[in-house]
Amino acid sequence: MYVRIELAYTTPKGTETFFSSDEMPAAKALLLAEDLKKTGRATEIMFVDKHDSKWTMKNLKKQMEAIQTEPYEVIVYFDGGFDRVTKTSGLGCVIYYEQNGKSWRQRKNALIEELDTNNEAEYAAFHLAVRELELLGVHRLLVNFAGDSQVVINQLKGEWPCYEAALNRWADRIEHDLDRLGIDPEYQVVSRKYNQEADRLASQALKGVEVTSVIEL
Repeated sequence: MYVRIELAYTTPKGTETFFSSDEMPAAKALLLAEDLKKTGRATEIMFVDKHDSKWTMKNLKKQMEAIQTEPYEVIVYFDGGFDRVTKTSGLGCVIYYEQNGKSWRQRKNALIEELDTNNEAEYAAFHLAVRELELLGVHRLLVNFAGDSQVVINQLKGEWPCYEAALNRWADRIEHDLDRLGIDPEYQVVSRKYNQEADRLASQALKGVEVTSVIEL
């Protein structure tokens, strides 16, 4: 969780001004705010997250305590495959995360029939991953999404235009869900070599092999 610090500062002679910091990890912001508070010159200390929600020091500490039992350090790999003959799509996603001091890996795939192109399948695989994150209880976190689809990654980053209505609908759906969950996405294009797990899951889905698993690493 990343926040910025907003506060009022008064000098010993009574000159007052307001400060707003850059975004930083919430734990670091709390440490800095505690130190500023000790000077007796910083007042009205608030923390503001990416979605402009405001937190008092007390509330942010409670939130940080709650997060310790929730997933964090989340990395998502996704991949989609499309069979032109059968008009079916295989979706796969792999989620790595930390929780309660342990490392976990979750895998999920799905077979769907209503898509028309491979790019749609890639978007649908991304959306499958977002749904799995919601079920895991991931919210208000920075999440790294990695895939070998330059189209999906660069369009979601806003670096490539999206002219196809179907892909625009998927992008809007994904962005709405990420915003609703408070997930701050980072996007990374990786080679197929580094996306083998998600690719295998998508291929298994096309063959009718359903996979749902969670293991401790």
